Amino acid sequence: MSQQDQAPVVVSLRNIRKAFDTGTTALDNFSLDIREGEFVSLLGPSGCGKSSALRIIAGLSEPSAGGVEWPAAQPDRKIDRERNDRDLIDRDLAFVFQEPTLMPWASVFDNVWLPLRARWVSRERAREQVMDALATVGLEDATQLFPRELSGGMKMRVSIARALITRPRVLLMDEPFAALDEITRFKLNNDLLRLQASFGWTVLFVTHSVFESVYLSSRIVVMAAAPGRVSCEKMITPSQPRDDAFRNSRQYSLYCQEVSTALQTAMDPQGMG
Repeated sequence: MSQQDQAPVVVSLRNIRKAFDTGTTALDNFSLDIREGEFVSLLGPSGCGKSSALRIIAGLSEPSAGGVEWPAAQPDRKIDRERNDRDLIDRDLAFVFQEPTLMPWASVFDNVWLPLRARWVSRERAREQVMDALATVGLEDATQLFPRELSGGMKMRVSIARALITRPRVLLMDEPFAALDEITRFKLNNDLLRLQASFGWTVLFVTHSVFESVYLSSRIVVMAAAPGRVSCEKMITPSQPRDDAFRNSRQYSLYCQEVSTALQTAMDPQGMG
């Protein structure tokens, strides 16, 4: 058993079913454990329920059946029993959407301040935390800029800074780099791995890209659609650091081939058995 397999489970999805009023079933019998410190990618075709799974974990959507469990065996966590579970979970979660969802009328500083402002933390009291978050993503000199003045990559960095300012345990990311050019995407992939190592995040990451999933993940959950369910899981354990040399290595290429084959099998109804 690997060290990662022995890490405590942070969140469990148990026999999740998600059906919409239109008659579409996004997820059916979907079960998944996410362990502390993991970087798990959900990989699959459009319509396989990847985003639905993230929204259910975040409490933005309710499952039609099944449930989400947050194991209490976290000794370093002081639980205020007067607070409800949803509030407790919200404080441990951050969500980065595919679109940066920044307030166009607000500066970079004020966009990052927003989660603390919602908790009645004043602008002055929040200043140090906001500046630390922006420095972490390399935007400490952009505090007074507005979203219209930012590139796509800079907007996504602001979104990540806004997510990390609450010191989350779990980071949910729904195709955050899909709309970016390849060079920017590669740079943000590296930044994300650096931040995860620094903050000890548990990351659940949605992507359509085999190459991105192999580069980032410790585990890839390959999903099949109609309805969405787990087809297989692949562990990614490179023997070298995840950097440009790894991207050009034979090991990376072999992992990509293996995951690509698994994805093709998941997309083939006759291959599901």
